Amino acid sequence: MAKPKQINLALQGGGAHGAFTWGVLDRLLDEDDIEVAGITGTSAGALNGAAFKAGIVKGGRDGARENLDWLWGRMGAVGDMRMNYWMGFVEAEKMAQTIEYSLPYSVAGLWSQLVSPYAYGPFYKNPLKDIVDEFDFDTICADQGPQLFVCATKVKSGKIRIFKGDEISTDAILASACLPSVFQAVEIEDPDTGVSEAYWDGGYTGNPALFPLFNADLPKDVVIVNINPLEREEVPVTPQQIQNRVNEISFNSSLLRELRAVAFVQRLLDDGTLRPGRMSRVLVHMIADDPLMNDLSIATKMVPAPMVLARLKKAGRAAADTFLADHKADLGTRSSVDLAAMFG
Repeated sequence: MAKPKQINLALQGGGAHGAFTWGVLDRLLDEDDIEVAGITGTSAGALNGAAFKAGIVKGGRDGARENLDWLWGRMGAVGDMRMNYWMGFVEAEKMAQTIEYSLPYSVAGLWSQLVSPYAYGPFYKNPLKDIVDEFDFDTICADQGPQLFVCATKVKSGKIRIFKGDEISTDAILASACLPSVFQAVEIEDPDTGVSEAYWDGGYTGNPALFPLFNADLPKDVVIVNINPLEREEVPVTPQQIQNRVNEISFNSSLLRELRAVAFVQRLLDDGTLRPGRMSRVLVHMIADDPLMNDLSIATKMVPAPMVLARLKKAGRAAADTFLADHKADLGTRSSVDLAAMFG
């Protein structure tokens, strides 16, 4: 039997839109000749990565699939006002517009701008904590299975922090998913200094960070699962649309900077300026569905409604299926993303 093709996964954050990544992973698990060696994830990408790894270590491919199903089943059961679950059963195709222009969503949006998450006092609770607490961190932190990297942002310095190995905990994953307008910053003690550091969502500094995947012991193929559209045809006009696009641009900027650096190194390798071995050649691939994400909005990101999650999972499976049909043969051989054209 031929040795499986090894790949790394780079999983973006994007709230409930992370269910798209659920579908992508579910489809990749069908391919016995593809093996995931490394995962870097931010926010929902960190949740997906942790569930995937824990499942693989404990029960192989079936275990990973079951764990991801469990995660998104629990996400669909979250009933928190800050996540606007009240619209959970509106027809999925009309979800984004229905929520975005509704009075309750507008009031909730205004509330989030006027009221700090610290205003809840002793009544504050992160609605994701109960879910993440159920993760099996013995398997998530195990040496077996894919290497996992979780991205968060240091509030004090604005620098990225990569959690790996036994550094990954409930707090590390909650920190990676901590939108400051919705959740209180997550405090994590530095084991070397004993000093606590406050963290916000990793998307501000790496959505996700690619550089942890450039280790010599990991394969050269990086498959990015992109859930924040790189382009939107329509100019945003409502306050919600404007804020959503600002967030998308901000959260994509760190990824684009890293891809631009990869493109620069590739060009130096191609023209002989850099000798092979001085820098590694990275093969970049991307799985996305920008038309779908253009139809959705910040409203559906904040609504873990079962109908929306099911639609996103189905779309993720379809996007992965198209990628495999078009580019599976490229794995280990060439990039399927034209970085020169992207930055030309």
